[in-house]
Amino acid sequence: MTVNYQDLNARIASLCEGETDEIALMATISGELFHSDDRFDWVGFYRVTAPEMLKVGPYQGGHGCLTIPFSRGVCGAAARLRETQIVADVNAFAGHIACASSTQSEIVLPVINASGDLIAVLDIDSNQPNAFTDEDAKHLQAILADAFS
Repeated sequence: MTVNYQDLNARIASLCEGETDEIALMATISGELFHSDDRFDWVGFYRVTAPEMLKVGPYQGGHGCLTIPFSRGVCGAAARLRETQIVADVNAFAGHIACASSTQSEIVLPVINASGDLIAVLDIDSNQPNAFTDEDAKHLQAILADAFS
């Protein structure tokens, strides 16, 4: 099963309509994304909780790392650069943090609120190599922009 982003975006928009609590939004989005596509092995948010520090937030899947500094890993790079990171092979990414040994590829997107502040990153892991595309990034960015800005 691969995701139908048009249906997914409409479903998430309907579920999140009028909601302003960031944690509730993150919980709803991570649940919907996790169950939308067989490629998605772990889906979750790492929230900015201190300067240059991410802490695990709502997620679906196995355990996640508890904290990630902006200076480490794919999530840290997405936060530090405020740019989507698509990693086809996590083993080839210098400084990758292996929260789960099954992860083969990853996409991480910055989550920006209406004030332009980085509030989190959305991390999606796959147990398949080269699982994510620019098309995934485009649709996921739209979902995040609709929900958080």
